[in-house]
Amino acid sequence: MSEQNGGSNFPYEKEELKPEVKAELAKYYASEPDFVTVGPKKYIFLRPYLEDVENVYHMPLRPSDVFVVTYQRSGTTWTQELVWLLANDLDYETAAKIPITERYPFLELFMFFNKEWQQDLLERYEDKDKALDLIEKIAKPVSERLRLAPSPRFIKSHLPMCLLPPKILDTAKVVYVARDPRDVAVSCYHHSKLFKVLDFPSPFKDFWNLFIRNLFTETPFFEHVKEAWEMKDHPNMLFLFYEELIKDLPAAIRRVADFLGKEVTPEQMARLCDHLSFENFKKNESVNYEELREYGVLSSEEKFMRKGKAGGWRSYFDEEMTQQAEKWIEDNLKDTDLRFPTVN
Repeated sequence: MSEQNGGSNFPYEKEELKPEVKAELAKYYASEPDFVTVGPKKYIFLRPYLEDVENVYHMPLRPSDVFVVTYQRSGTTWTQELVWLLANDLDYETAAKIPITERYPFLELFMFFNKEWQQDLLERYEDKDKALDLIEKIAKPVSERLRLAPSPRFIKSHLPMCLLPPKILDTAKVVYVARDPRDVAVSCYHHSKLFKVLDFPSPFKDFWNLFIRNLFTETPFFEHVKEAWEMKDHPNMLFLFYEELIKDLPAAIRRVADFLGKEVTPEQMARLCDHLSFENFKKNESVNYEELREYGVLSSEEKFMRKGKAGGWRSYFDEEMTQQAEKWIEDNLKDTDLRFPTVN
């Protein structure tokens, strides 16, 4: 069943999942996610996304805007910190004071926190003002907040390029980061266990089979990456691979600095690399999302920052899954020159 747009200015149809697909998802999740799909590529979202889909798509842009866009768990937070520091003349003091969640409004974060979640938080949290503040920060669309925000604005999104404002590259800058889909799947699996709102208690193999069938949020993965890859030569698009940042962080920093029109001295480079080293990064309270733990949003057994490496998928895949992944990747790269770097 699809919803026609009628008088809407949003060009894509929204469709319900088939009843048998919903029933299958209910077997794996602790609470059945209410997914819908959007557009001809059937990107999958939690239903609340539809509440702000038009405002996001038609969002007024400014030449000073900088977007960091990724398919989730592709090195987003790492890149956000790198981009923000370079754009703000390496102001470590402000970066430490202001959580990255406040420095970068997350366009579609609100879709993970529906009305039932908000009501539940208010009922069980004694400090109502604090609960309302959290709801305002993470459960409400940010399009209005962005309209009022001073320039320059730094914006995070996991939306595919087709669902962001259509003229985005004519006005703003976009840094897009891609990562090996096998590592993405493993990291998304842990992410869905970290955030209680997703609550995926089933084994990784079950998650993997849903992921490659485009039954996890904001899949299909390959369509997401290929849309950005096709725009990689636009002067306002910088396309990075997570594996490149892992292999040669100084080279990646230089590319980002050039893209933003900034220069980095050798001394500044050494300090920035140290700041962004995984050991330091995971201890950085401004970027590790630990402030959400006191609200009961996060599971006690998982961390937002996990391993910070490439190739960790090998510890999770059996022979059958490895072969399945190889075929899946090969099939999806047939029509493109996109190739993921390997890091030994």
